Amino acid sequence: MLYYIFQYLDKAFDVPGAGVFQYITFRSGLAFILSLAFATIYGKKIILFLKKQQVGETVRELGLQGQNEKAGTPTMGGIIIILATLIPVFLLAKLENIYVILLIVTTIWMGSIGFLDDYIKIFKKDKEGLKGRFKVIGQVGLGIIVGSVLYFHPGVTVRKDTLGDKFKVENVELSKLEEKSTATTIPFLKNNEFDYAEVLSFMGDGYKDWAWLIFIPVVIFIITAVSNGANLTDGIDGLAAGTSAISVLTLGIFAFLSGNIIFSDYLNIMYIPNSGEMTIFIAAFTGALVGFLWYNTYPASVFMGDTGSLTIGGIIAVIAIAIRKELMIPILCGIFLAENLSVVLQVSYFKYTKKKYGEGRRIFLMSPLHHHYQKKGYHESKIVTRFWIVGILLAISSLVILKLR
Repeated sequence: MLYYIFQYLDKAFDVPGAGVFQYITFRSGLAFILSLAFATIYGKKIILFLKKQQVGETVRELGLQGQNEKAGTPTMGGIIIILATLIPVFLLAKLENIYVILLIVTTIWMGSIGFLDDYIKIFKKDKEGLKGRFKVIGQVGLGIIVGSVLYFHPGVTVRKDTLGDKFKVENVELSKLEEKSTATTIPFLKNNEFDYAEVLSFMGDGYKDWAWLIFIPVVIFIITAVSNGANLTDGIDGLAAGTSAISVLTLGIFAFLSGNIIFSDYLNIMYIPNSGEMTIFIAAFTGALVGFLWYNTYPASVFMGDTGSLTIGGIIAVIAIAIRKELMIPILCGIFLAENLSVVLQVSYFKYTKKKYGEGRRIFLMSPLHHHYQKKGYHESKIVTRFWIVGILLAISSLVILKLR
């Protein structure tokens, strides 16, 4: 709202300083500050409210050191992250931007699924929460919406030829170089673009018209996988919020570069018109995560619950897909991947050995991975700090890949 007010003041009355709101960098910085302030100032009030409502965590007997002390700690703290993100976005972002709209829908959609799951666990006293199949249906539903919009919406385009071609082709508007495409970025390769439509090239002429048959299922898979990965990572104080903040900040850099024609041309990466506006959302989201971390670090005063973890995963996935960097998720979100794989490997190996030997065996002392290290006797604050360090190294590696081909 503030963006539109100051834009009007600048155009109608030429108010000094009002024009600064047209700059993405200024609005992003302000969004970060506002979200951080909201999360830290009002976060405490929300935590007190959750305590009064007796929204406490129910702890399972896992035999982990310090686990019982967490019983009764307020959960559903993801509400703090959601509010601290959306309020600055509504104030500072261009709300007609299709990418911003998609991220707002993702936040509310995944937040609602997580909230319902937490509500069932806490108020219905059902430790299983929302049935897995309903979570998957929700994730698939969001994937269909996001995939369809990114594929069919006329405002979602890419421009593979940037500044260099402006000087090569006379009397050609840059907007005419924009095109609908299902191309994405492949890490490490010199010609680092892959078009999902090429999978259907065997169909002959017109095969690109059917690219949605590949693109939308890929979007569904990524959203489901990343949101579940974030959900599994939320197991000890500060782990999910800290590692997510690192990944989101890196995606923010990608979004800013991809949405800027000069930087994208210099770095020889795909230019995505209007995607730079996502930087405001990402800045607000990062500020919300850091502000939440103020109360979530060991010993945690609040847990994010599925309200927060599913939302975080969904947002990260949608940002990565929108800026065509989804194939870098295994590197950038390596922590999520490791947590996911640890569970898959543990369950698969246990079932296999039980069938073969009559007794289930385990690869890890416990899964997800962070519980394995807890079982080994590491304090959770040490595990979290080391996971953060790994997350930073992965983020730096993802940025280096921009030029390492």
